[in-house]
Amino acid sequence: MFSPEGPSLRELAVQALSSVEHGYDLLAPKFEHTPFRTPGTVLDAVAERLAPLGPFDDGLDLCCGTGAGVDVLAGLCRRRVTGVDFSAGMLEVARRRVPADGPRVDFVRGDARALPFRAAFDLVVSFGAFGHFLPRELPGLFAQVHSVLRPGGCFAFPVLAPPRPSSPAFWTLLGFDAVMRVRNALWRPPFVMYYRAFRLGAVLQELGRAGFTADLCALPGFGRRDDGSPRARLVVARALTPPPAA
Repeated sequence: MFSPEGPSLRELAVQALSSVEHGYDLLAPKFEHTPFRTPGTVLDAVAERLAPLGPFDDGLDLCCGTGAGVDVLAGLCRRRVTGVDFSAGMLEVARRRVPADGPRVDFVRGDARALPFRAAFDLVVSFGAFGHFLPRELPGLFAQVHSVLRPGGCFAFPVLAPPRPSSPAFWTLLGFDAVMRVRNALWRPPFVMYYRAFRLGAVLQELGRAGFTADLCALPGFGRRDDGSPRARLVVARALTPPPAA
């Protein structure tokens, strides 16, 4: 992170004291050189898992950032790929890295909680964005995703197994979340980023309420924990039609 290409400690501090949108605008020019970018191993594993579920015509990368997920969709979709994000800075970087061949790629500035699309997509993916949404926002977020999918369309995103309480990573994430809560209580605007707020059981329940039927697929390249459960999974949610009545 503190390499010559990545952001300095001062730049990260300024970002952390900004809103989510402005913070990512500031980070965008150096985002590709931070550990916040979704690793290529995760992107490749998701692409491999989704390929047999196609073909897909049109795909949407939700909270696309600098476009890592757009690259995945470009290899899966035949007609059009769209990335949506509310950071103009991140979208500016994404536009510069669009592949020369493949399907048409568009980028749209917008809020995932109020998507500016109709039912125009066969596949929606998202990578590493859900920590920016509070648990109470998930029903509306998933309803938005359902509204932009064609009947039977697919919503897919990877999830990592949470660390055990005996692991240093557990206490690191717990400490980070505590610091963010204190920061947001004392400083405005808030910067929403919580690593422990996206709980799989609650997520699957809210997907069902939003009109999805969800399956969990192991991503085998990441191994298994001591209890035999996968370290990484892909949530594959299919849009029911019609959605359940409110």
